Amino acid sequence: MMNDANALVGQASVVTPPGKLAHATPDTAPLVAGRRSFFKYRDLGVTAASSGKMRAQVTIGADGMTQPTGWHYHVCEGQFVYMLSGWVDLEFEDGQQLRIQSGESLYIPGGLRHNETRASRDLQLLEISVPADMGTVACDSPEGWSARDGG
Repeated sequence: MMNDANALVGQASVVTPPGKLAHATPDTAPLVAGRRSFFKYRDLGVTAASSGKMRAQVTIGADGMTQPTGWHYHVCEGQFVYMLSGWVDLEFEDGQQLRIQSGESLYIPGGLRHNETRASRDLQLLEISVPADMGTVACDSPEGWSARDGG
C-alpha cells in the first residue's frame, strides 16, 4: 500500500497553498498598536498572509517596561516567544517564575494565567500566536500569589 508521499512521486499535481507568501524587512514591516503602551510592535505581515490563522510580530521595549502587565491570560491556542535581545521576567499560575533571556524561547498555552513583571530596555522578542486575533483577559492573581505580588 502506498502512503501519500509515494502516491505523488512521478505525478504532476497542483497544490493550492492555504495562504500567501509574506516577506518582511525592517523597512517594510510597520510599527502597529499593540497590547501594551510601553512596548512597540512590528507587524511581520503573517496575519494578512495567513488570513488570520497566525500572527508574528516583534515586540520592542525601547522605553522599558513601566509597570507589570498584571495577571492575565490569552484566548488563543497558544503563544510562542523567542527572545532576540534583552530579557523579561514572568510569573505563572503554577508558581513558576522565569527570566527569559536572549536566545531562549517560551510556549504559553492559551488560557494559562501569567504576569510579566519586569523587562530590560533592550528587549526585543519574536511573538507568534495562533490564531492571529488573540484576546487578552485581565484576571485576579492565582490563589497564594497575592502576598507575593501585592495583588
